[in-house]
Amino acid sequence: MNLILPKHTLSRRRLLQLSGLSGMGLLLGGCELNLLSDSVNKISEPLNQSLEALLLSQKPVGEFPLSAIEPDKLLINTFDFTPQIDPAQFRLRIDGEVNNPMQLSMGDIQKLPLTLMVIRHICVEGWAAIVQWGGVRLQDLVALVQPKSDVRYVYFKSADGYYESWDIASAIHPQTLMAYQKNGQPLSADNGAPIRLASPIKLGYKQSKWVTQITFVSKLLPIKGYWEDQGYEWFAGL
Repeated sequence: MNLILPKHTLSRRRLLQLSGLSGMGLLLGGCELNLLSDSVNKISEPLNQSLEALLLSQKPVGEFPLSAIEPDKLLINTFDFTPQIDPAQFRLRIDGEVNNPMQLSMGDIQKLPLTLMVIRHICVEGWAAIVQWGGVRLQDLVALVQPKSDVRYVYFKSADGYYESWDIASAIHPQTLMAYQKNGQPLSADNGAPIRLASPIKLGYKQSKWVTQITFVSKLLPIKGYWEDQGYEWFAGL
């Protein structure tokens, strides 16, 4: 995989100001929100046929035993600040081109089936670490909000202004998690608490921390991702 590195690297805060994302939602953030209640204990209606076909075609990536975990090798990349989010007040907003937009508390999310996986996290900077992540599969959240049939992409907005976009096939991969545990413990603030992306099929810069909003769209917006908008590869698959 080849990365196109930018000649000049903007500061994180300056790029967010230029992109218009600092302090505001994504372009599709105005959809009506519904708070999930009793239906959070189950995955509701069937997905549309195109997403069902993607699910059937996907294969898991090989995982590692618990003994292979490397607790000291997962480095912390920090920028302007580390958001300190009160889990009791936190709400994950899921919206865009979906039939059932909603907001979920951490209590709602933790009522969904817990998935644990021990995978290798690979950073574009050249280091890697074997980590156990625990959380809810993103495909389970997809099943709840029911994206429209022409949805192809997913945007992730973070509490620090970071933003990312994924293709829908990668988002609903069975090992793509919205993780709230690391190595059997609650996720720490510097690792992205209360919830972050984790997956063995993407490089580390695609795995957003402190995720507050997930937005489903049929077309990519002019902005694609914090690092991608500086020249990094968009797909960043492994």
